[in-house]
Amino acid sequence: MLLAVDVGNTQTHFGVFPDDGSALTEDWRFATVRESTRDQLGAALSNLLALRGLGFDHIDASIVSSTVPQLSEQWTSMAERYLGHNMLVVGPSIRTGMPIRMDNPHEVGADRLVNSVAAYERFKSSCVVVDFGTAITYDAVSAAGEYLGGIITPGAEISIDALYERAAKLPKVELAEPRSLIGKSTVDAIRSGIAFGYAGQVEGILRRLRAELGDDLKVILTGGLARVVVPHVRETIDEVDDLLTLTGLRLIWERNQGD
Repeated sequence: MLLAVDVGNTQTHFGVFPDDGSALTEDWRFATVRESTRDQLGAALSNLLALRGLGFDHIDASIVSSTVPQLSEQWTSMAERYLGHNMLVVGPSIRTGMPIRMDNPHEVGADRLVNSVAAYERFKSSCVVVDFGTAITYDAVSAAGEYLGGIITPGAEISIDALYERAAKLPKVELAEPRSLIGKSTVDAIRSGIAFGYAGQVEGILRRLRAELGDDLKVILTGGLARVVVPHVRETIDEVDDLLTLTGLRLIWERNQGD
């Protein structure tokens, strides 16, 4: 089986694919802890695999993309010690099959490139990936399959934390579906502002992207926080796929075999 690991600033999402390249068998999430060691990661992986009747001996290969540089080393070290193989790391030297049309290609985050590869493989046309994570990222791909660049805005949780830290009378709230547009409590008002505010942001940016890249631009949303915003977006969304990054990791791993 293939182990695919996406290390984000807030959460780590990973899953396993069967050897025949078919759909994801299982996936898990846990909080990203920057100080994690290879042995802590190995213990967490072993425990979660065991919950599904799996073990280290089922993992034949692995790949990781990480926005936390120090954890890339810990994951690769974990794979060497516990899985008995070298883990592939998404980076500048890896084959993705996607030309990068950025001023400095090395600036592109690994997760953003992985998402773009998966989205283009899905649509085979110009597309944009909107990823709701610690930041909200918009990544544009041309009809020819080129990574064009993107847009980055602060994520919803960052905004909630900033309100709590900077406004003495505002409580810290959990991100959740608002009960109505006009909040009847402070908590409801904040939830409404986040949900409808970010929905408006997504609508506005997508309209501008369609004006620049064409009305046939495909849009796919991913990320754990998309569920709160997506129901309120009035622009056309073609797909919502929380497993997009893991799918992209599988595709990139396949493109780097047989060298």
